[in-house]
Amino acid sequence: MRRAIIFHGTGGNPGVAWYPWLAARLAERAYDVEVPHYPGLNVEPIAELLPRVLKAHTFDEQTVLVGHSGGASLLLALLEHVRVAQAILVAGYSTRPNDSDEPVLQAAYDWDTIRANAGELYFVNSRKDPYGCDEHQGRAMFERLGGTQIVRDDGHFGDWNQPYDEFPLLNRLIP
Repeated sequence: MRRAIIFHGTGGNPGVAWYPWLAARLAERAYDVEVPHYPGLNVEPIAELLPRVLKAHTFDEQTVLVGHSGGASLLLALLEHVRVAQAILVAGYSTRPNDSDEPVLQAAYDWDTIRANAGELYFVNSRKDPYGCDEHQGRAMFERLGGTQIVRDDGHFGDWNQPYDEFPLLNRLIP
């Protein structure tokens, strides 16, 4: 069975931004969709959060992972441990994008393992991201991992002050 797991960003939850919209679109296409809530995302260290995330979900070579902001950074840690069909990192980053603490980041990544486990890989970033999760962050990951980088001018792709209730691009990227 095809499975999709959508990970919210820092301070987010499954009911905000485009997450419910994308989940509904994928469910219509016979995906088993999960949009879990991890309030500790980017609050507690990744070394504490990651084992719980790995235990809570099933990952296989038919799984699609979508992560937004801190959730995209979580995908990097996950991909060191699981093999999936596709990973889409929206407003993702692998180094501190601003002056905030970023407990979701690891000190280092096994880029070769991530590349081998990620399947089809997309980085969707914005030149106008107010938090620094911009095209430069996407480019740094793209240069290490390959895949496809998509650059837009869409802010943070949803935030407390940026309604972004639909994301048709993501629906088109997922087969």
